[in-house]
Amino acid sequence: MIGLPTGTRIWLAAGVTDMRKGFDGLSALVQTQLAEDPFAGHVFVFRGRRGDCVKLLWWSGDGLCLFAKRLERGRFIWPQATSGAVSLSGAQLSMLLEGIDWRRPQRTWQPQHAA
Repeated sequence: MIGLPTGTRIWLAAGVTDMRKGFDGLSALVQTQLAEDPFAGHVFVFRGRRGDCVKLLWWSGDGLCLFAKRLERGRFIWPQATSGAVSLSGAQLSMLLEGIDWRRPQRTWQPQHAA
């Protein structure tokens, strides 16, 4: 993952998106459906209908960047809402891109004794 500047907001677009859309189509979705500015420096994450593909749209300051990832096994965990946006932290985005359930991450080990 590319290091994002401090203060960058990450928005997950609820519902499904036509993954044939590119820079212009996703920018239009950000403006019309999410009521956000695609050139504000935020990251916008979109998921396809099958759930195995995501696209991220990000304004880097001098141009739009479009990243795509397809999981060979499994699905990306997505909110139940069909419209709007959900704000994520950088750690949640990292988990999402690894195919981990970012909503309820569980530690695999808990300390049993203090001494």
